[in-house]
Amino acid sequence: MIFFNSEAGFELTNEASVAAWIETVIRQEEKKQGEVNYIFCDDVFLHEMNVKYLKHNELTDIISFDYAMGALISGDIFISVERVRENALEFNARFEDELHRVIVHGVLHFCGYKDKTEVQKKQMRAKEDYYLSLRTFK
Repeated sequence: MIFFNSEAGFELTNEASVAAWIETVIRQEEKKQGEVNYIFCDDVFLHEMNVKYLKHNELTDIISFDYAMGALISGDIFISVERVRENALEFNARFEDELHRVIVHGVLHFCGYKDKTEVQKKQMRAKEDYYLSLRTFK
């Protein structure tokens, strides 16, 4: 199951469509869907988590906690709605497009993709772009 929760009063308007899209991503990556929780929050909440659990004293748009076991995809994905809004402005993108990029980015981490090196970042961006192109909603 795909679940959407909020710590910041944010509501995803098209939850069923986004969940179905993420399920498609998981299937196409030849993984099995477990429980994936998306938690929308603000910068303060995510920064505190970043410091507490990852020892990183910086703002970020996403933190994912991967509980996958083999091909079964499970985990928690925390997304700062504030950071996504600012990134959308910076990259001259629609908020919804940037949000969907971050949403798919998190599940791609669970599928085994990394983004530490330049090569990994290019591969991750290519996967994000591919899956964004599959959306039947905007």
